Amino acid sequence: MRPVNANSPVAPAALRFGEIPEAHIDRALDHTALVFHESYDEDERAGHRTFLKRCERVGAYDGDHLVGLLAAHPLQLSIPGGQLPCAGVTFVSVAPTHRRRGVLTGMLGELWRRCAAAGQPLAALWASEAAIYGRFGFGPGTQFQTVEIDSGRSLDLRVTPDPRPLRLVPAADAPAVIGPLYEANRAERAGRLARDAYWWREIVLPEKAEDEDELGPPRVVVLGGDPPAGYAVYRVRDTGGDGPDAVELVELEAETPAVAAALWKYLADIDLTSKVRAWGRPADDVLPLIAGDRDQVRVVGESPALWIRLADIRTALTARSWAAPVDLVLDVRDTALPANEGRFRLTTDAKTCTYEPVTDPADLSLDVRELSACYLGGTRLTHLLRAGLITEHTRGAARVLDDALRTEYLPFTTDGF
Repeated sequence: MRPVNANSPVAPAALRFGEIPEAHIDRALDHTALVFHESYDEDERAGHRTFLKRCERVGAYDGDHLVGLLAAHPLQLSIPGGQLPCAGVTFVSVAPTHRRRGVLTGMLGELWRRCAAAGQPLAALWASEAAIYGRFGFGPGTQFQTVEIDSGRSLDLRVTPDPRPLRLVPAADAPAVIGPLYEANRAERAGRLARDAYWWREIVLPEKAEDEDELGPPRVVVLGGDPPAGYAVYRVRDTGGDGPDAVELVELEAETPAVAAALWKYLADIDLTSKVRAWGRPADDVLPLIAGDRDQVRVVGESPALWIRLADIRTALTARSWAAPVDLVLDVRDTALPANEGRFRLTTDAKTCTYEPVTDPADLSLDVRELSACYLGGTRLTHLLRAGLITEHTRGAARVLDDALRTEYLPFTTDGF
């Protein structure tokens, strides 16, 4: 998620918010280069231009001058039990002359109108400035951890690796080979994005890693037949002769722990390397559990990842599956979207979910920010209750809702945008 330089509760009347036409995309890129202190070469500009053509583009104008940009990529996000349309917010930028004048507020207001018109009940972003986006109702809906393997010695695992053969697949052919397994696993874990040919080529498998000149081209290794039982996408970091190179994992998917063990073993055995670094792995990844030596496989970082915003709470809640019955009244605060605000009775069972306005006393009071963070099942309301971020009026209500939101796998994604 690109950073933003403004936040204000009220946009001045002099500003106008509307569509940035395709003919003005280069003008928008000049704006982002100014805000982010960058200089795009022609290849970078061409790539950004293609990406922005695929997006909704909201501009903030002061007279004829473009002073703000917000892009929203039309995504399909996996949720428990299905998927929903989602606005993938990116390229958020405000001219340095117009900071703290309500530009971001106005652009998000325009985005919410567009989400309603397009039937997008969710928005998501990668927050480079976390302090800003919570105030607009976004909450960290997925988490990831960074794992490092000391591969200077043979990787010790408690699970016997799957003995089926491994093979390398050209990056250009990889989406057809590994796409079905990614899609199957996406259905089992919330927070993941549907990928088309463009997404595979430009986001997952670009020939050159963005802003990482030391990283080599993408390599794809698969295990098993057609379709494969697992795969890993990785690059090798060139240290320039200052010691052994390092393997940088982009993505690893496996049907079983034995398949995962075989892929990790392969990565750790690559010649002339001494470390495997996996920047983004699920918080419930099995690798630390199957490691024979936890000093060899270490979790070196944990971080919020994809931030979620419920733009249409009723549609979002009634679309997902539920792990346990619920009959609770929620008092929800949402100052940006009044249709979301108020008291609503949430009733679920194994097959249905209803969410209707009521005047009954509330069992739980919470802001849309907290509800958004909990939506995919990765954040527990009982944890937020202990932190004083939600209010429980009926004892045990938070635990009841936690039990219903629970998923078998924690939500996760590494698809940046």
